[in-house]
Amino acid sequence: MSSPDALATAPAVLDAPGALRVGAVLFDLDGTLVDSAPDLAGAANDLRIARGLDPLPLERLRPMVGAGARGMVGTAFGLQPHDEGFVALRDEFLDRYAGRLLEQTRLFPAVAELLDAIEAAGLAWGVVTNKATRFTLPLVEGLGLHHRAAALVCGDTTPHAKPHPEPLWEAARRLGMAPQQCVYIGDDLRDILAGRAAGMATLAAGWGYLGEGEPIERWGADLVLNSPPQLLKWLELA
Repeated sequence: MSSPDALATAPAVLDAPGALRVGAVLFDLDGTLVDSAPDLAGAANDLRIARGLDPLPLERLRPMVGAGARGMVGTAFGLQPHDEGFVALRDEFLDRYAGRLLEQTRLFPAVAELLDAIEAAGLAWGVVTNKATRFTLPLVEGLGLHHRAAALVCGDTTPHAKPHPEPLWEAARRLGMAPQQCVYIGDDLRDILAGRAAGMATLAAGWGYLGEGEPIERWGADLVLNSPPQLLKWLELA
């Protein structure tokens, strides 16, 4: 996992959210807005079952959701991207996942109310994810979010993915706002690195997948959120 110093600029020091004049709230997708772990883990276990192996418990696969296909295949089969057979397994994993995108994937508890409150306050919100458009669009459409998100930036929208700041800058451009007017919330170290490098206030979603690297308190986020309603308090909407 990347070092917390990579691509990072000094985080904003925020004594009160009102000083930020937030105009838009940007979210990571998997592990922040939606709990997609059951379907991603299910696709990985489908691969194992097809090869005569027992499925792994969700608790073992869940922390690696933020690492995408690399994390799922790596955990399920003990392979790294340079290992023989990894690419074929990755491609099959992605095909299997595409066939079960919305079987068990749901918004995290309290996220629906969070989005309602943000919209009621007249704030725009959007999604910046490393998930490819192939999966992101049907997912957000299936969850009824596509007409509500004012910006949607996927992992293949720009030449760079997080932790590079370009996807966040692209979202700000689409919203017609300066990066400093936006706040970004994510559940992975790469989200915090990207947000800081983009010049946005950056909050860590403590209810998410979090990975297996540095503890969340050491990511350099402006604030670690324990639950979605805490974001409303930070925004002074509750």
